[in-house]
Amino acid sequence: MAARVFRVLVCPGDGIGPEITKAAVRALQKATALEGVQVALEYEDVGFASLKTHGTTLREEVLEHARKVDGIILGPQSHASYPPPEQGGRNVSAGFRIGLDLFANIRPARTYAGVASNMRAGHTMDLVIVREATEGFYPDRNQYRGWGEFMPDKDTAMSLRKITRKASERIALRAFELASERRGRVTAIHKSNSFHMTDGLFLEAVRDVAKKFPQVKLDDLLVDASAAHIAREPHSFDVIVTTNLYGDILSDLASELCGSLGLGGAVMHSTTHCCAQAQHGSAPTLAGRDAANPTSMLLSTAMLLQWMGSKHSEPRLTAAGTRIDHAVRSTLASPSLHTCDLGGRASLSQFAAAVEQSITAVGVPAKL
Repeated sequence: MAARVFRVLVCPGDGIGPEITKAAVRALQKATALEGVQVALEYEDVGFASLKTHGTTLREEVLEHARKVDGIILGPQSHASYPPPEQGGRNVSAGFRIGLDLFANIRPARTYAGVASNMRAGHTMDLVIVREATEGFYPDRNQYRGWGEFMPDKDTAMSLRKITRKASERIALRAFELASERRGRVTAIHKSNSFHMTDGLFLEAVRDVAKKFPQVKLDDLLVDASAAHIAREPHSFDVIVTTNLYGDILSDLASELCGSLGLGGAVMHSTTHCCAQAQHGSAPTLAGRDAANPTSMLLSTAMLLQWMGSKHSEPRLTAAGTRIDHAVRSTLASPSLHTCDLGGRASLSQFAAAVEQSITAVGVPAKL
């Protein structure tokens, strides 16, 4: 029987997207080849490239293509600069999340040997933020039809928030599953003292799911207090579960405390699909200068391969993802290879080449 070929769709995106996705693709090709697993790469334009050619930043045909593949690599988008939706400026990330029901946005944050953090001396971080991504305060994904923001008059703007038991329970389940594989602790972040119904429902759902995981400790924090605790006691967190907006903000805080927004890998997944997407934006001022830090996209791609390995019971995919993860850690341990956001002078291509070389190394330790 012929060996299975796994299909990965690559959407380079805007700004630095094409550069960092190219680095991620090269790492994927190197790691999967070494593990003896076949991956076929397929490409689609999104963002400004798609807008120019097709009149929209995200075509329905792209989402249909994405539903048929085994994994997706999605570059960052300059959606703040897109025209209004009625002129083709569709939020690409939201389109993927809603169109493929990618409800779980998994965003690890950890300190690295060789990288100066923005925390007090001696502090380290190794946490995962599990963010619900299909509802909440975001107006493009909390209505069946229409938009979740409106202006009843020219001087008043209002926004709606959507929280459901179903979405809260399934994101909580993912958080407890992760904690069971890590240090056995989940912290639910909310603001139920003000949002009695919405955050109250979210917290109730998390507590209900917690009953199925007696081996995992559950605590909770108000979102404003959690920001202070992450800065002051980062080592005290294991897995954080929270709603869409809170998770978006706290994950940026956590990554920056670790040294740079460019260090945070991420995937968004459902039970059937997974998409690698860097935590940061498109950084248009760095585009085309070979200066961006590709770490986030590389780590996101490693997470994608590990998800695919678990989903398809293919340990070679998991091993390929682990190769990339370890290679990135090894490269970050050398300050001479740091990009400008980390205070270094290395180019994107120099960093990426070092990662590729490290991927081939034998016996890379699990932790550096």
